[in-house]
Amino acid sequence: MGISGFGKDKMNKAIFLDRDGLINEMQYNEERKEFEPAYIKDDLRIYDGVIETLRDFQDNGYKLFIVSNQPDYAKGKTSMESLKEVHDELHRIFSENGISFTKYYYCYHHPDGIVPEYSIECECRKPGNLFVREAIEKYDIDKESSWFVGDRDKDVECGVRSGLKTIRVKSNYYNYTNKTDADFVVDSLQQASEKILSKQKN
Repeated sequence: MGISGFGKDKMNKAIFLDRDGLINEMQYNEERKEFEPAYIKDDLRIYDGVIETLRDFQDNGYKLFIVSNQPDYAKGKTSMESLKEVHDELHRIFSENGISFTKYYYCYHHPDGIVPEYSIECECRKPGNLFVREAIEKYDIDKESSWFVGDRDKDVECGVRSGLKTIRVKSNYYNYTNKTDADFVVDSLQQASEKILSKQKN
């Protein structure tokens, strides 16, 4: 890390992204009457324009991170193997399209789960920011030039706690409390990209 500004120009800028509902579509579960992430890889659907947007971020020098709460194994809704298969499919799609994420951070915990070893309070479950703090330290991230983009209040809160600029992408899946204000609220990840790239520090 730079000391007193020395070497700051060599620090990295980053985009931290939520996953489900932002990058890939949610699936409606008729039995539970709620939207859920894809539990099998064949149900994984990437939103139109996401690949191009991620490529724009890369081309402009941003490191990419996913920071995602994945509590459904802890809740007994799916298996850990299925969660990993969905991730592998997502990674395959990105790789085939020339998109390289520096790291995927997944929190599998939930305090109200039914699988004992995963049913805990933790610092990595958003709005906790353990993962973001780890990435900032490990990958020499300049917080002033970096962003957190998500579709939920807890994404915005995580970004704010981490000292990042924040964008909330509007979603039809959630009710918002607006307890934490994002720097910008937009309709899509593409619009988030337009905001970020127009304000980036060169």
